[in-house]
Amino acid sequence: MVTPPPAEAAGQRIMTARVRCAWAERSPLERDYHDCEWGAPEHDDGKLFEFLILEGAQAGLSWSTILRKRDAYRAAFDGFDPERIARYDAHKRAALLADPGIVRNRLKIEAAIDNARAFLAIRDQFGSFDAYLWRFVDGRPRHNAWRHPHEVPVRTAESDALSKDLQRRGFRFVGSVICYALMQAVGMVNDHTVDCFRWAELGGHR
Repeated sequence: MVTPPPAEAAGQRIMTARVRCAWAERSPLERDYHDCEWGAPEHDDGKLFEFLILEGAQAGLSWSTILRKRDAYRAAFDGFDPERIARYDAHKRAALLADPGIVRNRLKIEAAIDNARAFLAIRDQFGSFDAYLWRFVDGRPRHNAWRHPHEVPVRTAESDALSKDLQRRGFRFVGSVICYALMQAVGMVNDHTVDCFRWAELGGHR
């Protein structure tokens, strides 16, 4: 095999390198999540419920911790099936508290069960959780144009409104910061920085 000259090899690396949001470079797991999921508009109720539960579990922890535990959460919480979770009894709750694969926090586990019941009530009222959730951005992603990570907010008027309404409907672990993280994750807002390749892919434009 012929090895290209150093200058040529370096040039190839520059041409093929992808610029990402800074946080995505911390680990391969976060990079894959960033490249494939974060900020992509999501309308599947099952996925929306999964993100709702995971964002609540993340409170006080790093998102990388939750990503590492994601498969364990899917197994422990029956694939994030809200109808099954809503029926969890004392035996199942005890099993979750003993599961080392998830965050063993009693309040967060109880909240997940309560949130499943509230989720089903919203689905019955609006036809889908998707129809309910996306109303808070008028049904379309909001494309921001942040140049630096420190410009990205942790809450907005929309996340405040969502948080207030979810709490009124019986949800827990849905403060405004958690709600904004949910909105970012499911693509209600495009908060990739403008130099990130995903910003344009998801519809950002100068």
